[in-house]
Amino acid sequence: MTAHLRLFFNHSTSRSIGLVFAMQGLLFGTWSSMIPYIKQKFELDDAQLGLLLLSLPAGVTLMNPLSVGILHRLGTVRMILIARTLGAIFFVLPFLMPQVGLVALALFVMGTTFSSTNVSMNTAATALEKHESIRIMSTCHALWSSGAMFGSALGATSLGAGINPVTHVIGMGVILVSSTLLIYQSFLKVPSEVMISKSDGPRPKFGLPNAALWGLVAISLCTNLTEGTMADWSALYMREVVKAPAALWGWGFAAYAFFMALTRFMGDAILKHYSGGHVLRVGGGIAASGLLMAILLPYPATTLLGFAMVGAGVSLGAPILYSAAAKVPGMAPGAGLATMNTFAMVGFLGGPAVIGFIAKAYSLPVALSVVVFAGLVWIWRAGYLKGI
Repeated sequence: MTAHLRLFFNHSTSRSIGLVFAMQGLLFGTWSSMIPYIKQKFELDDAQLGLLLLSLPAGVTLMNPLSVGILHRLGTVRMILIARTLGAIFFVLPFLMPQVGLVALALFVMGTTFSSTNVSMNTAATALEKHESIRIMSTCHALWSSGAMFGSALGATSLGAGINPVTHVIGMGVILVSSTLLIYQSFLKVPSEVMISKSDGPRPKFGLPNAALWGLVAISLCTNLTEGTMADWSALYMREVVKAPAALWGWGFAAYAFFMALTRFMGDAILKHYSGGHVLRVGGGIAASGLLMAILLPYPATTLLGFAMVGAGVSLGAPILYSAAAKVPGMAPGAGLATMNTFAMVGFLGGPAVIGFIAKAYSLPVALSVVVFAGLVWIWRAGYLKGI
């Protein structure tokens, strides 16, 4: 079960790509843990917060179609390095803005860098899998989850210790910018034939999903709604429903991210023995059951256990779906992934905004019940997937 991990960490190119995933997760986990601070600072209700959170997916949606052409023009390595650097810088801006409108603008710009990094790093992982005939996608996403877990846990600990959130975020931004130098040095060792470069073939075009891609999109909307809801609302659920102390707010997401990472580290080995469709069905059942536990038993221990189950259940969704989308027949390198990612981000970043409106109208537990239903939908749709 661990042989694939030894192969991954002894393979310099795999480590280079994995580091990008880890740093991107660290960024997102930090942002997730600080959402309650943003809500308190501007005295937002759930619906207003949901509307603010739409700014990030708006930037993602705008950039996804453009990212295909940019990937072709710059090449994978240059796009990763540029997007990572800009992402680390713009990540700090929402916390420095004095008005909520400027926060929305900063989140929009942050979303464009989030999209560019996401498309380029997943394309790089898929290209390496094809070039080396190995499986690394699940382990790469495990590193993203590990970064998200540490980012969220550090953010929660910082808030609990009374450290100024702006100071914490600036410190994390410095770490993220500095890590780009390490990434650059690592990518200098990546064989050029592994990565898509600007001279590779005709320019790929973004387009609507074909029949094969639509099946992946349907499941991805559900899995990404689950991931996005956990990222944006788990800390608030711990604060407002569970009534946990401030030091535990971010640990709901940390528990979720830990078990997501743990399962993803085993994922490449699991997928050697079971089909992607089967793994998705089992994962949907685990995720829906865990979230239902957190809704019905809103206590610190049961909620953390439920969130952990959600992390384990949803963990292999992204590795399976991203890898499959990047290989959809009839679509150029990066185009299938970018096309699906546009729709997936509606679930990941836009879905939680809808959760905010439902929470405002009814309650947060009722809103999370929608995510439980999404888990049932993805179990149903995964039964129709073939050959992944």
